[in-house]
Amino acid sequence: MGDRERRVVVAVVVSVVGAVIGVAGAGHAYLREWGRAFVWFSLVLGAGLVLIASFADPETVTLSTLPLRVTGPIVLLLTLNTVDTYYVARRSATGGVGRGGPAPDAERTVACPSCGREYDPELSFCPWCAGSRDEKR
Repeated sequence: MGDRERRVVVAVVVSVVGAVIGVAGAGHAYLREWGRAFVWFSLVLGAGLVLIASFADPETVTLSTLPLRVTGPIVLLLTLNTVDTYYVARRSATGGVGRGGPAPDAERTVACPSCGREYDPELSFCPWCAGSRDEKR
């Protein structure tokens, strides 16, 4: 198993463990997809709060007394979160966007002759070390 496939497996395992303890977005956080992690966490938390307020008594409810009307949608959302984690991990593992192909407008990069880091070739200097593209230090 290569590093890319291993990253997909680890992301899904982190997502499943997060779902088991009730933290949506853990797999996305592992993949450093912070926006998606925040959206999934907020969606599941908000849906849980709305469902509990609508179908259960918020003052006396415990985890074991939650009705199926509340737990069903939450489990479904956590499952969809894990499926989305798998999709995002596979997409990033293949280096593309969407269906696994390369990004159509993927930016080219050039290595800086001074520090060796990659940067946008349209710049006339390296944003990392401020070295000129044409001269070596």
